[in-house]
Amino acid sequence: MPIAMSPSPPPNRPRILFLGDDIIHNPLIYERLNAQFDIIQPSLTDLQRPAFIQHLKDRTWGDFEAIMRPSWHTGNEMGKWDRDLIGLLPQGVRVSASAGAGYEWVDVDCMAEHGMSKPNSYLSSQRPKALAFFQTMAADKRYRIGILYCNGGSASTEAVGDMALYHIISVFRHMTSSSLAARSCDPERFFHAHHTLPHIARNPASHTLGIVGLGNIGFVIAKKAHAAFGMKIIYYDIVRKSLEQEKAVDATFYPKVEDMLRKTDCLLLATPFTFSGRPFLTKEIIALLPRGARFVNISRGPLVDEDALAAALESGHIAAAGLDVHASEPNVSERLAGMMNVTMTSHTGGGSVETNDGFERLAMENVERVLRGEEALTGVNGHLIRAAQQARGQTQGSNCVEAPQKEQASNGYNGAQREQEQGQATTNGNDVDGMVA
Repeated sequence: MPIAMSPSPPPNRPRILFLGDDIIHNPLIYERLNAQFDIIQPSLTDLQRPAFIQHLKDRTWGDFEAIMRPSWHTGNEMGKWDRDLIGLLPQGVRVSASAGAGYEWVDVDCMAEHGMSKPNSYLSSQRPKALAFFQTMAADKRYRIGILYCNGGSASTEAVGDMALYHIISVFRHMTSSSLAARSCDPERFFHAHHTLPHIARNPASHTLGIVGLGNIGFVIAKKAHAAFGMKIIYYDIVRKSLEQEKAVDATFYPKVEDMLRKTDCLLLATPFTFSGRPFLTKEIIALLPRGARFVNISRGPLVDEDALAAALESGHIAAAGLDVHASEPNVSERLAGMMNVTMTSHTGGGSVETNDGFERLAMENVERVLRGEEALTGVNGHLIRAAQQARGQTQGSNCVEAPQKEQASNGYNGAQREQEQGQATTNGNDVDGMVA
């Protein structure tokens, strides 16, 4: 049942554009939000890209200041948020908060520069001539720089961490082959698995788990794998964890990913795939792994060159792979799907009731905090907004980024997430348009 808007809202309240289905898990937070702001919820038909673009051009929903998408399953019918789409948003939009840990479908760089009359390079070249003009504009909310994008990364931490463990145990113990043999109800296949798998299965204990991206989800995976399996943890990230955190999981940091790969028995990807990202696992990267290494991907399907992975599995260079995400979802590589040494799941790594509850809560609370002038909980591109503000000479207090945040980096596979202030997970989670994050 839709939750009705207030019959007579006070004038001049900030307006929120609510994308997607109604709130299910957190009605009290919604009621609190509705008491403070005007909430407009277009139909799903109006969210289809051609209609959505036309509505933005026509200013159908007025000068809203926030965009909120609490559910991962709906609210993204318009597709990628690129420059064409972002450029149509009202100049006063301050925050866009969405379910899902990933944000490769959002050009967060473009959002950070929203409201700028010229690109950063132009602004820099015009100083100090334009500085006085820009500082005058800074006080007017119509010209505020930057839309803070907030994700729901921390909501999916436990679920994605658990799925990672499932894939880790599967690639070492060949669970897919054993399971399919049993489910075939064929005695011959059963006995074949029963007699042959013990000769190739390995225990994860004492093996080295190499993690690309020890953000918060990566860190949770490291804790689980270290505690449950007794695995040795090594990792690569552009942001090194504290010595205390490394000690908690007995982790070793490698400043060069190439050096880490050479020491890895099982490679796990836990890093974002951004709007302009590129594959990480290529034939060149695979060649750096020891022969017989395992591979697990719980982050982003497009991070993997699936043909290169398939070739490595066929040659035996990679012994087994576990994939919760796929390069062209919902289409899955038939070549990989036909391999008994590949475990596949349907991008359900983050899929749990608890995750959906958290997605809703974070989307609403991020919007609420920013509109009230407070610091967001899971901002992604705050550092880019501050750079844009500096380029225009705008004062910090005139925008939604009131205080420095430890936001996630957004540099493809080199952008493993930065830890949040609260110590909650904000990494890539899981991804892809229309899928559970």
